[in-house]
Amino acid sequence: MGELNLSVEIDSQSGFCFGVIEAINKAEEALANNEELYCLGEIVHNDEEINRLQKKGLKFINYQQFKQLKNKKVLFRAHSEPPESYLIAQQNNLEIIDASCPIIQIIKKKVKYSFDNGEKVYIYGKHKHPEIIAINGHVNNKLVVFEHFEELNINNMPTSITLYSQTTQSLKGFKDIIQKLKDKGIKVKVKDTICRQVSNREPQISEFCKRFDKIIFIAGTNSSNGKVLYNICKNENRNTYFINSCKQIKTEWFNKNDKVGISGATSTPLWLMEEAKEYLTSL
Repeated sequence: MGELNLSVEIDSQSGFCFGVIEAINKAEEALANNEELYCLGEIVHNDEEINRLQKKGLKFINYQQFKQLKNKKVLFRAHSEPPESYLIAQQNNLEIIDASCPIIQIIKKKVKYSFDNGEKVYIYGKHKHPEIIAINGHVNNKLVVFEHFEELNINNMPTSITLYSQTTQSLKGFKDIIQKLKDKGIKVKVKDTICRQVSNREPQISEFCKRFDKIIFIAGTNSSNGKVLYNICKNENRNTYFINSCKQIKTEWFNKNDKVGISGATSTPLWLMEEAKEYLTSL
């Protein structure tokens, strides 16, 4: 133990969701066979994990680079892709390793069914999030996407809508949206597509944070789920600190004999939390 004598515990429920684990496993399997592999977009919203995979040989490309790529192998990440990406891959003779999350694949089919059925389909999520782009692409980008209730023009809305959600949105936020719409007299056909592996973390992490003097929350700055869970931690324990890597930990955050909890998003690798624990116990 270091001079501060910190007692440190990692949240056993934090870390990668199964969709991300599957995507990373597929990438590492190909790289272990010395295959040249490209990944369209960030495989996970965590810079430290991206750096680790880059060192193993994974090459990250954006959509512009993807359109120019030919005769290569490309990984489609867990967020999934719109039909356009599959078409480009076919035209450019690209071999696809499809790591699309099975939950998102099911949502795409359900949304298309609702849309083809003539329903007015809305989705609660972030406009530019890759998951939303993938789902929306399957209905020619005709979904009404909104992140905040205030974005909706209630007076011009249909009297009846079908409402879906991005898998990583807050369950509480989704329920609040539904209630506000109903209060405005809009009939809502609810399609609860929030991933329970994500939403179940909310009450669990709330209880976890209460047990410690300080909380170190580790996530990538681009992680939607990370922002949601960090805010829950901060509300429960005001001594919660958001970091991307161990380099950002400051000694002055802690008092001697503090009990410290380490938690993270569904895009935070376990090795990064273990690294933080090792560093904290050495202080």
